[in-house]
Amino acid sequence: MEWSKLPPLNALKAFAVMAERGNYSKAGATLNVTHAAINQHVKALENWFGVALVVREGRGMSLTEDGQALAHDLSAGFATILGGVERLATVEDQSTVQVTMSPAFAVRWMMPRIMAFQAQNPNITLMLNPTAEVVELRPGGIDLAIRYSEAGSTVDDRDILLVADMVVVGTPTLIGDNPIDNPSQLIDLPWLQELGTKEVADWMARHGVVITQPLIITHMPGNLIMEAVRRGDGITYTARPWVEREIASGQLVELFPDPALGNFYLETRPGPLRPALKIFMRWLKQQTASTPHD
Repeated sequence: MEWSKLPPLNALKAFAVMAERGNYSKAGATLNVTHAAINQHVKALENWFGVALVVREGRGMSLTEDGQALAHDLSAGFATILGGVERLATVEDQSTVQVTMSPAFAVRWMMPRIMAFQAQNPNITLMLNPTAEVVELRPGGIDLAIRYSEAGSTVDDRDILLVADMVVVGTPTLIGDNPIDNPSQLIDLPWLQELGTKEVADWMARHGVVITQPLIITHMPGNLIMEAVRRGDGITYTARPWVEREIASGQLVELFPDPALGNFYLETRPGPLRPALKIFMRWLKQQTASTPHD
């Protein structure tokens, strides 16, 4: 299409509305401009085409034959445009909000809250994708990722959803009665680690532990780890909000807390944020604002 051959779109829209409404004042009210502005647009079109589009009849006006033909074509054209806009808006409003996060985050934080969101927003459909993989966010795919990083990273503070203490936890029976006051003492204990991560090695390095023997590490999906920890199968490194109840009840013992080390932050796919996604993100931040540590 040779766009340079088209007159200004605003002028075409003003003329189409004027032809539909029957006069300049009603057209101006429809477009929230003055009737004089509509008149100027029509005159600009007449100058552009070099033909009269409107003639006065007493105190009223009517379209010329050329004006009627243009009005008919514009009506069909703008109807097609409006239909496309409405279809796209409808699809976006009804589409699901796709969210990816770690299995541990899904089970321990998201799932206990999700029904409250659905009750408040029945028209928004959520599709949760718990995975330890870092899913790439591409147009047309996952809308939102809830990611983890350690304090001191380059994450924008505006994107942070939750700041959490990180702890090692295990059952009193597994840890035993002897005091554990040195991180190197955890070398002898079995560890449970989420698939696709190297949390144990990172923890050992951060706490200055020199590994002198093979570690006993069982890798498993994050949503299964806490059940295994409660059975006494091993210790694990996790966010303290996920296990506060078990720590308070004495079911689990915490070791070597790392205060405010874990940042759970929001990352969205490229492009504008759809209304449903904005609502969900606002709700997420309201949850952490009201109960920062659950």
